Amino acid sequence: MDALEQARAEAEALRSVSAVAESRGWRRRMSAAAEPLARAQRSFNAAVLRLIDTLSERVDSAAAQAGEAERRSRELEERLLRLERRGGDAPRTVASQPGQEALPDYFAFESRMRAPTEEVRERQRPYVELLSGCAPVLDLGCGRGELLGLLREAGIEARGVDADADMAAYASGEGLEVEHGDALAALETVEDGSLGAVTALQLVEHLPPAALIRLLELAAAKVRPGGMVVLETINPVSPRALAHYFSDLTHSQPLVAETLQLLVREAGFGEVEVRFLNPPGERLREVELPAGAEWDAARSALTANARMIGEALFAPLDYAIVGHR
Repeated sequence: MDALEQARAEAEALRSVSAVAESRGWRRRMSAAAEPLARAQRSFNAAVLRLIDTLSERVDSAAAQAGEAERRSRELEERLLRLERRGGDAPRTVASQPGQEALPDYFAFESRMRAPTEEVRERQRPYVELLSGCAPVLDLGCGRGELLGLLREAGIEARGVDADADMAAYASGEGLEVEHGDALAALETVEDGSLGAVTALQLVEHLPPAALIRLLELAAAKVRPGGMVVLETINPVSPRALAHYFSDLTHSQPLVAETLQLLVREAGFGEVEVRFLNPPGERLREVELPAGAEWDAARSALTANARMIGEALFAPLDYAIVGHR
C-alpha cells in the first residue's frame, strides 16, 4: 500500500466520528457540546478523502505520462541510431512477404509496435541455454539483433539476416554479423548440414504458405544431425496476441501451434515440441462463496467456468516450436 492509499484508509477509518452517546445529566450536556466538533471533524475527513482521491488520480496520470515519455525516448533513440547507420542506395527491403514495401518506414513502425530492445532481449534470453552447443546459428529475420547479441555474450557463434535494410544496418552497428537479404535466399547459399541451428523469431507469421514451407525444407537440409530449428510466433489463441497480429500490415497469416508443429515435422524434423511463452500478467479474480455443503456444486461450477474463461482470455502471448534433427 503506497502513502496515498494508506492516508486514505486512515481518513476513511476516522470518517464516522460521532458525538458522545446521550444519557442523563452531564453526559447529555457533553454530547451537546461535542456534536459541533464531531460534525466539523466529519466534514474535515470528507474533504481529506476528496483531496487524497484527486492527488491519487494526478499521480496515476503523471506516472502514465512518464512511462509514455520514456517509451517514446527509447523509440526515438533507436530511430536516430538507424539514421546514423543507414546505408546509401540499398533497397529498403528484399522481403518476400506482402505489405512491407507499402509502409513508408517499417523500422519506425516496428519501433512503435514492438517492445524496446532491452525488453525483447529479456524475452529471448531463455534461447541462449537452448542453443548452447548448437553453433553455428543462423538467425533469420534477426531484426535489431537482440538474440545475436545474447549469443555473442554467451560465446556462441551466430550470424543473422534481415530483409529490412535499416534493421540490418542497426544490428551491424552493434558489431554483429548481419546480412541484408532474403531469408530463403540466405538459406539456399548455406552448405547442407553445416549449421547447428536455424532460428526465426517472430518471422514465420510474415511468410506466405509456399515461402514458409520452403523455409522449413531448407532449414531441415542445412541443419546437421542433432541440430535444431527454433521458430517463435504469435499465439493466435490469445485474444491480446491476435490483436497485435492484426496491427502489423506485413503479417501473412496467423499460425496455430498444431499447424506449425505439423509443418515442421513434415519438413524432416523428427522430434518437435511446443513451448508456450510470455503469459499475460492478468488473471480472473477468485470469488468467495459462503461455506457450507449447499454451496459445493456452485463453487465447483464457478471454479471450472473461471478456469475455462481464464485459459481463453489469458492464454500465453507467444509460442516456440523447437524441432530436432
